[in-house]
Amino acid sequence: MVTSPKATPSLRSRHALLATTQAQIDTLDALILSQENFDTILERYGWQPLTPAQLDIFQINLGKLCNMSCRHCHVDAGPDRKESMDRETIEACLQALDRTTAHTVDLTGGAPELNPHFRYLVDQCVARGKHVIDRCNLTVLLLPTMTDLPAWFAERGVEVVCSLPHYRRRNTDAQRGDGTFEQSIAALKRLNAVGYGQGSPHRVLTLVSNPVGAFLAANQQQLEREWKSGLLKNHGITFDRLITLNNMPIARYLEWLEQSGNLQAYMERLVNAFNPATISGLMCRNTLSVGWDGRLFDCDFNQMLDLELRYPQGNRPHIRNFDPALWSQRQIVTRRHCFGCTAGAGSSCGGSLVER
Repeated sequence: MVTSPKATPSLRSRHALLATTQAQIDTLDALILSQENFDTILERYGWQPLTPAQLDIFQINLGKLCNMSCRHCHVDAGPDRKESMDRETIEACLQALDRTTAHTVDLTGGAPELNPHFRYLVDQCVARGKHVIDRCNLTVLLLPTMTDLPAWFAERGVEVVCSLPHYRRRNTDAQRGDGTFEQSIAALKRLNAVGYGQGSPHRVLTLVSNPVGAFLAANQQQLEREWKSGLLKNHGITFDRLITLNNMPIARYLEWLEQSGNLQAYMERLVNAFNPATISGLMCRNTLSVGWDGRLFDCDFNQMLDLELRYPQGNRPHIRNFDPALWSQRQIVTRRHCFGCTAGAGSSCGGSLVER
């Protein structure tokens, strides 16, 4: 019987001090930094207000339920989080999708596969000719009800974007719980067995790496070469590309930063590494982020801090009344956590934003 690795229980289940999004925002705002707020630095480079570009990516968070509870999780997801998008909201997402120019549907969670309507949604998006991304924690593919998913994905050309902090056991298990690495390797082999990671544009296998500790993401191209060599040599595994993310100072990662005494230094590291070349490619400019309850956000990170998208009139819309024209006229909501996306080579759901 496969059991999911366990790491840190959710903030909510522990009634932790940072369990509320307002507590997280207040913690970041209380820091004395060399650059007081994100808007000021945007203005310096002529990007204030920050406005959207063309809508390319329709990102849907299907819920906070997950078979894992990782130390770095910015969603505070876990087995105890039962929030899940219902069928009515999924239908509203599809109706809104039909009114956009988005070419990609990005499904995330939690573990999006645990939503009871996940397969229906994927099929509907594929039927519309959309490129579908499944953000997968890998271990979920070993659950008894999910073992057919690799082949099911392959039949539909779904890109599988898998979280794997490191290609070595120690670093991965330290961040995601004992036993994660072994199960992740087993899941990757199943994906390879159905044609993923072999260079096919219809069976793309993408790995996601984020630093273990209070560091910025390393060079994406260099890490990809290192990981491809290491996974092939040690496990016979191949994949198509690696993307790197900076850890965002919110939810459980924020708690770890605070408890380990790294919060001040990490935030200064993000601020000092601000790169103006990343601004044009920020995911909040080309992505609509839909919460499990249908609320709309500029990006996944804003979603996790309950910083809702605002139309020009100031009202906060729901997916049921999504208006592409008003979306394109809005001003993007920013706060201090946004320094995480603009540090170094930049960070987004698609990886680094500039080469270095």
